[in-house]
Amino acid sequence: MIIVVGSINLDLIANVERLPAPGETVPGSTFRTAPGGKGANQALAAARAGGKVRMVGAVGKDAFAGEALALLKEGKVDLAGVREAAAATGVALIFVDRHGENVIVIVAGANGTLLPGDLAKADFRKGDVVLLQNEVPLETVEGALDAARKAAARSILNTAPFRPEAAHLLAKADHVVANETEFDLYAEALGLAGDTRQERMRAFAKQTGRAIVVTLGGDGVIAVEAGRELRVPALKVTPVDTVGAGDTFCGYLAASLSDGLPLDRALARAAAAGSLACTKHGAQPSIPLHAEVDGALRPS
Repeated sequence: MIIVVGSINLDLIANVERLPAPGETVPGSTFRTAPGGKGANQALAAARAGGKVRMVGAVGKDAFAGEALALLKEGKVDLAGVREAAAATGVALIFVDRHGENVIVIVAGANGTLLPGDLAKADFRKGDVVLLQNEVPLETVEGALDAARKAAARSILNTAPFRPEAAHLLAKADHVVANETEFDLYAEALGLAGDTRQERMRAFAKQTGRAIVVTLGGDGVIAVEAGRELRVPALKVTPVDTVGAGDTFCGYLAASLSDGLPLDRALARAAAAGSLACTKHGAQPSIPLHAEVDGALRPS
């Protein structure tokens, strides 16, 4: 079982000719909504990878909740651990200009009410893979990491978004996944030794005994685990929208490790899925199915 503890949002997306200056009103050209939230995105990715997935999170008792959960329901994700809160469903307000630049405001809403007491619904067991991010209260993230270790479940912490007060949590996860910017910031916060990113990754792995995975966008992935260094290239694609690629990577990594794949093969599968997600628009709609990913990995 893959258990995702994290955020559930509805994205409200408006396209504009240019982003407004403070105090300015500009006309929009199109508007759409889409399910989002890093937790929900990663849960759907794990399900589309073929995994059996349980989601632990919170939504409001409002009209946005149903739409935010729609693709998770369609993907057969177990939602018994999703609680209705008095607060509104979390939202991301996204403005995108004609060049693809964007500004985003996230209102946590119900996500901010997800507390350690909600972890009772997670039912962590030996052999489970527990997937976490930093879009819910950090006390809940830490509680889940501790509970996963106690249950002999494997934990994966995606360090997004960067929160300096979360630096101490990295050593509690079995696998840490960060993009290059996030890792550099956490390396500074943790005082890791080394002049290069790879040296600091080696320092983290040596000090903690944990695996560190750093995603590099189109340059693929680098990981350090138990003294060995792994490099995996990204697929060569023409990206149209990179939103959700990182979440797709995390969900596929969790599902691949849950299936018993060794880390190198799990990384290759996750990197391929993240690359394919860049070829379609949107976060959850762009997540590829496992047949497409596995087909892309077959030798031609």
